[in-house]
Amino acid sequence: MTKFRGCFSTIVLCCIMAGIYGILIDQLTYTVSPEYYTQYKFPLYHINPFEFGGDRMAAIVIGFIATWWTGLFIGAGIGFTGLIFENQRIRRKNMAIAVLIVLITTLLLGVIGYFFGVMIEVDEVVENRRLIQSLANPVDFIVVGYVHQYSYVGAFLGLFLGISFLFTQKAKSNFLQAKFAV
Repeated sequence: MTKFRGCFSTIVLCCIMAGIYGILIDQLTYTVSPEYYTQYKFPLYHINPFEFGGDRMAAIVIGFIATWWTGLFIGAGIGFTGLIFENQRIRRKNMAIAVLIVLITTLLLGVIGYFFGVMIEVDEVVENRRLIQSLANPVDFIVVGYVHQYSYVGAFLGLFLGISFLFTQKAKSNFLQAKFAV
């Protein structure tokens, strides 16, 4: 029963962490492109900023709503995979490292998304999208879009890396515990 409690705790913790990540990243990206929210995210989520006390508060709500669910997948993936460990102390340690791997990968790819968004050929992209043509700062809008897309890719790549780490740790512990005939 303790193993499943740890699994459930991991899922809940990852949902909270993903939501907080979304809040923080949306506050940063709102600073880069408020139009990304006023012209795209607020209408997408049917959010009226005045109901939340302004654009920044509405961006906080969107940040949580748009990301908490990734924590559900990440927490379930790491939590259920973590059940392969018998020892509770080792299980917790390895699952914490796996979650950290996901967080670092997500942050790293978000930063890569920012630089990729800055470096791409923006003129081509602007010509092919009607919404972007009507914006005051289309380059910033595109950059923020890349940050968000790459962060999602980073989260799921990080999940793959985190689960791989857990299996690697289990394989190492099995190898160390094996008794070899000499």
